[in-house]
Amino acid sequence: MANEYPLFGNGRHGKLSRMGVSAMVKKYAGSVRKIDAKLIPAGMTPYSLRHSKAILMMKSGINLICIRDFLGHRSVVSTEIYARIDNQQKLEAINATSLAPDDDGLPSWQRDNGLLH
Repeated sequence: MANEYPLFGNGRHGKLSRMGVSAMVKKYAGSVRKIDAKLIPAGMTPYSLRHSKAILMMKSGINLICIRDFLGHRSVVSTEIYARIDNQQKLEAINATSLAPDDDGLPSWQRDNGLLH
């Protein structure tokens, strides 16, 4: 019954296909690029939109299982590609776990003459 009344239809009032979605993204991304090429990167695809949304969800702290369901993946294994951290997250993790340097820049063992002799 749901297939009889699709949420998004094509020109023949049928179900919108993947190719139809791709054509729409290509058409409208091209139109926007003509106005300002910096607004939308070249090679915009429905997959890149899905990927970007999943990455934003992951960065927002949304559970991987919820992202899996949002994307319609059968297995969380397919969704795990979004669980990789970016360079900014790596830097934040390093800074959060690193010890702050002492004021003089020397490690404590180098400041202790008793340890050096």
